[in-house]
Amino acid sequence: MEGPAGEARVLSWKLLISVTAGAGAIQTSLMVFSPYGDLLYLFLVAPIICVTCLVALLIAGIRKRQNQFLSLLATLLAVLALTGAFHLNSEALRASLRWLLWSHRLKTEVLAQPAPAKAELRHMEWDGNGFAGMDTTIYLVFDPTDSLSAAAKSHSPGRFRGIPCEVSRVRRLERGWYSVQFYTDQVWANCGEFGSHE
Repeated sequence: MEGPAGEARVLSWKLLISVTAGAGAIQTSLMVFSPYGDLLYLFLVAPIICVTCLVALLIAGIRKRQNQFLSLLATLLAVLALTGAFHLNSEALRASLRWLLWSHRLKTEVLAQPAPAKAELRHMEWDGNGFAGMDTTIYLVFDPTDSLSAAAKSHSPGRFRGIPCEVSRVRRLERGWYSVQFYTDQVWANCGEFGSHE
């Protein structure tokens, strides 16, 4: 039968798993439902978790509780690593998670549109972000010939057939479906009105 030290060790590692999993769930939820979710997590939620861990670390250190101290240190490091990994990959993760959750509905909406004019690809506004009146719009684009695959692989900006504006990024979601990020303050209908990005 395990004594108090063994029970403390089990509780300490349960804390590590619970806090890290909770932090990951909060960060994922914020990221999926808001284009500013990763920033909200980075500047509000993560600091609260880290300060709480630091205070608990200090208390465990003062009370000389080595098991608690080590598990709290591991928890703090795990939360920091998770935060960094999510933040560095936030755009790709957000796009992938949103596509996973809502692709069926989004495909239906785009395919229900009438045939586009001027040989443009079918599209809809899908996401965006902005600050101080400077908005960046991201479109969901249906490309039945999959001609945007090279642009998605190269990660380079440019002009592409079926899209009226020069765009800063094309990301492949699945065969024939792409997210296309326009330059700041440009939307599908007003290409060229705010200057060129060439």
